[in-house]
Amino acid sequence: MKAIRVHAPGGPDALRYEDVEQPVPGPGQVLVKIEAAGVNFIDVYQRTGHYKVPVPFTLGQEAAGTAAAVGPGVTEPKVGDRVAWTTVLGAYAEYAVVPADRVVTLPDGVSAKQGAAAMLQGLTAHYLATTTYPLKPGDACLVHAAAGGTGLLLCQIAKLRGARVLGTVSTREKAALARGAGADEVILYTEQDFEAEVKRLTNGAGLQVIYDSVGKTTFEKGLNCLARRGMMVLFGQSSGAVGPFDPQVLNQKGSLFLTRPTVVHYIATRAELVARAGDVLGWIKNGKLKVRIERELPLAQAAEAHRLLEARKTTGKVLLIP
Repeated sequence: MKAIRVHAPGGPDALRYEDVEQPVPGPGQVLVKIEAAGVNFIDVYQRTGHYKVPVPFTLGQEAAGTAAAVGPGVTEPKVGDRVAWTTVLGAYAEYAVVPADRVVTLPDGVSAKQGAAAMLQGLTAHYLATTTYPLKPGDACLVHAAAGGTGLLLCQIAKLRGARVLGTVSTREKAALARGAGADEVILYTEQDFEAEVKRLTNGAGLQVIYDSVGKTTFEKGLNCLARRGMMVLFGQSSGAVGPFDPQVLNQKGSLFLTRPTVVHYIATRAELVARAGDVLGWIKNGKLKVRIERELPLAQAAEAHRLLEARKTTGKVLLIP
């Protein structure tokens, strides 16, 4: 079978389209014939070596397809079931072996492409808005990169929970997408100072929470946008890592909260994974949540998918199709 392998950290050219042996499911595992794999920033971090993974490895943390075989002791899923997963390496391939307790069944009416596009970013948006800081009516939040894959989903879920949503984007085209996803106010950070705009739009009251996937270039100014006892949720670093930080700043700016969450800790148990995925996939099925799949590329073009992602030329999801 074909797979995208990384033999040494590097740029997009480090992604090798290779023949590898098709895996066989062991006890507690399922073999999935992959129909679509999602491309995410964590894949870039692992490819470059920013997040350490022993080499060689098959890249990819998110996919959907059909259960082709199950190992000993597996009763669910059954062969032929349509399934999806996230946070298990090996998705950039024609087949992958996944622990059976890490896959979820796709409901009728949700395609494999939608499933592959929704698992990592959808579950991330879900835990951010429902658990890390549980948004409620009357809250005001800021979503950085509001037209990205996670940003578009997060705007929608925040609106489902009754919050006022402010978003930052880089272009007018992205601003239109963010508004379409429910953002009440969109700040064009390439032309406007987002700190000044947030203060203007909230009449100086500030925000209850900021969801920041950008990191280095937005973090410090973001702290100035929070209301007293507001929360900075730093869940990514597309512009680079935040530098050393003095916790005393949180006191000075209003007894703020700071957290650096990751999806793995919010779907650690089978029950939590199933509950979050049930919400997200259910919302997609009934039309409450729209997944924007911007483009689909053949698996062999994984390097091009990474170039697009790193250049911030994507709005919504990029999928690889084996």
